[in-house]
Amino acid sequence: MRAVAKALDIDWDTAYAKIVKNGFLMSDMPSSDSVWGSALMANGFTRHAIPDTCPFCYTAEEFCEDHPDGTFVLGFGGHVATVVDGTLYDSWDSSKEIPTYYYEREKKDGLSVL
Repeated sequence: MRAVAKALDIDWDTAYAKIVKNGFLMSDMPSSDSVWGSALMANGFTRHAIPDTCPFCYTAEEFCEDHPDGTFVLGFGGHVATVVDGTLYDSWDSSKEIPTYYYEREKKDGLSVL
């Protein structure tokens, strides 16, 4: 919930309500990747896989270095964190964790979709 709230720039209560509503409509738990992911996708995000060139060595810290602009949600398999303009936001230091996928906020004409 915190990662979605940060990525969408909304408060936690609003993020929680969006995700729980999606869970109800999808008949799935709010913690399911497809449930909270659908909240991101409904707000201009697309999902991408991390390239397989080094699947066990590409850290969140390196992702941040490679993505200095934009808003992203990194998936670590059971945990997510948000990256905004190259800064990792999480409730603990997950910079050495290995992400397996990410959501990216799509941009139109240089401006982020809200």
